[in-house]
Amino acid sequence: MSRALAGARRIVVKVGSSLVTNEGRGVDAEAIGNWCRQLAALAAEGREVVMVSSGAIAEGMKRLGWSTRPKELHELQAAAAVGQMGLAQMYESKLREHGMGSAQVLLTHADLADRERYLNARSTLLTLLQHRVLPVINENDTVVNDEIKFGDNDTLGALVANLIEADALVILTDQKGLYSADPRRDPNAQFIAEAVAGTPELEQMAGGAGSSLGRGGMITKILAAKRAAGSGANTVIAWGREPDVLLRLAAGEAIGTALLASLPKLTARKQWMVDHLQLRGAVSVDAGAVLKLQGEGKSLLPIGVMEVQGEFHRGDVIAVRDPEGRELARGLSNYSSAEARLIARKPSAEIGRVLGYAAEPELIHRDNLVLR
Repeated sequence: MSRALAGARRIVVKVGSSLVTNEGRGVDAEAIGNWCRQLAALAAEGREVVMVSSGAIAEGMKRLGWSTRPKELHELQAAAAVGQMGLAQMYESKLREHGMGSAQVLLTHADLADRERYLNARSTLLTLLQHRVLPVINENDTVVNDEIKFGDNDTLGALVANLIEADALVILTDQKGLYSADPRRDPNAQFIAEAVAGTPELEQMAGGAGSSLGRGGMITKILAAKRAAGSGANTVIAWGREPDVLLRLAAGEAIGTALLASLPKLTARKQWMVDHLQLRGAVSVDAGAVLKLQGEGKSLLPIGVMEVQGEFHRGDVIAVRDPEGRELARGLSNYSSAEARLIARKPSAEIGRVLGYAAEPELIHRDNLVLR
């Protein structure tokens, strides 16, 4: 049995270009249908699943009649724009066959680097999951060039795992998993069934890109696993055409290479919140809010806020202080300091009336709050 997906409730699945487009011969309806069937089955079990799918550029190349990948940025972006139509259409039709809704979400790395856009993207994805809609995510290649030039969707998959606090990241590729050397060139290459994500030796043994269509090699998958482990998510690298690979992994079967996070999810997130984010301000809360936060593990609502200190924006990290001024928690604020001052001491139902909109009912959601 593998520990990688044992008990995983929220799973991000990333699939590579060569698998989605059958090595560039256009969107592979059978393969996508097979993954969608498995994703729907996992959702029926009560799991939350997100798909990060490559293939837009390769599908666009096919639709435009291009046999080789262009080098000009504007042509790559045009291919992505054309290909995204076909890719989204295929996922939508195949998921609908299994009674599941779907949504196309195009992200850039900048969306996840900016705190406000980070929260917006997170809220959107979690709302989709709550409504049993499966997000199909891709890099927005039509407006950015990082992925097209030298990036990959493996990194995007890891960033999404961090974003939604996934329990596991599954990277489906055209290889069985990770080897000590390139098995296509070295007959003595040893298969690695399990390792700790972030181990330096893993990066040393990884090779370069293995496909002319995709841009990511095994090194990008190892680095993605390291990034996913930063928020406590385990990663599995497996062959995408293994029969029922997702269902078998979720059942605990050992398939592919498992790269395990060294810290449990809550510990990893606490370390990230406490050590790596700079405080931008603070709020003082009343005794009732202290009880809710410390005793019941609740979110911080505006009604419990007595005072707002400093100037901060939506998505900034702020301290939460008790009536005596002691810091009891810190977390990502759903509102700016100016907005927080307006809604302080008011029930969440009045946020929309006071501000003209309501981003969230909480000032800080419990998932984005760490007790000190």
